[in-house]
Amino acid sequence: MNHILSLIEHHGYLLIFIVVLSEAIGLPVPAAVALVAGGAAAAAHSLNVFKVIVLALSAMLMGDTLLFVLGRYMGWRLLGLLCRLSVNPESCILRSAESFYKRGKTTLLVAKFIPGVNTMAPPLAGSMKMRPLQFLRFDATGASLYILAYGGMGFLFRDFLAAITRGFQAASRAFEEVFFAAAIVYVAYRVWLYHKNKVYRVVPRVQVEELAARLASEEKDKILILDVRSHGYYDANAERIRGSIRIEPNNLSAELKILPKDKDIYLYCT
Repeated sequence: MNHILSLIEHHGYLLIFIVVLSEAIGLPVPAAVALVAGGAAAAAHSLNVFKVIVLALSAMLMGDTLLFVLGRYMGWRLLGLLCRLSVNPESCILRSAESFYKRGKTTLLVAKFIPGVNTMAPPLAGSMKMRPLQFLRFDATGASLYILAYGGMGFLFRDFLAAITRGFQAASRAFEEVFFAAAIVYVAYRVWLYHKNKVYRVVPRVQVEELAARLASEEKDKILILDVRSHGYYDANAERIRGSIRIEPNNLSAELKILPKDKDIYLYCT
């Protein structure tokens, strides 16, 4: 925090713009901390509060619009890239898509406050063919709330933040040791999680010819085909396998209860 405050003091507007833009396009940088520091600098009259808000909002909208456009044309590939650090990219995408499934376009109003969803929301909106002007309206509102919340926090609690900064300076050695230990624990946790979920990274598959042969045989009544394309990639008017049944992957707990237990089930996704 102290390092960012010092950088904000010396480089001001440019740093806020770069940090906010970087987080908006998915890079792991602390835009919230930069906004808090920018608000504190504005309270100290080192920066102009209106310029901070305009620059931060411009940077956020630029990054979000870029991901929205890329999501519109790249779809799953971009979402998979953004979720690459996740143990299971598919579940990462589904968790973010669940917000759209439950809340629709209003997800953009709160997405910035939800880790993981903040970066995924714009490309998801693009991949789901949300209208550009509608996206900009909701995204600008959500971005404004985010900037005002964290920038306002820094502006109102400048003295409190200064006290915390002095505390960090006094305890910098202890803080470094705790941070180093936390980093080791986190890496160990990620390794454990990787091995725990390794079995799920190999999905049993069947050749198209094999399934087609079964469908053409007398066994066809013993087969159930499920369309489990992720929400936003499913179009009711699109081509689908004849006789397949659509189930919503974000509502699996309820969908699974109605499936028959005496049939072989085949799934297909995007």
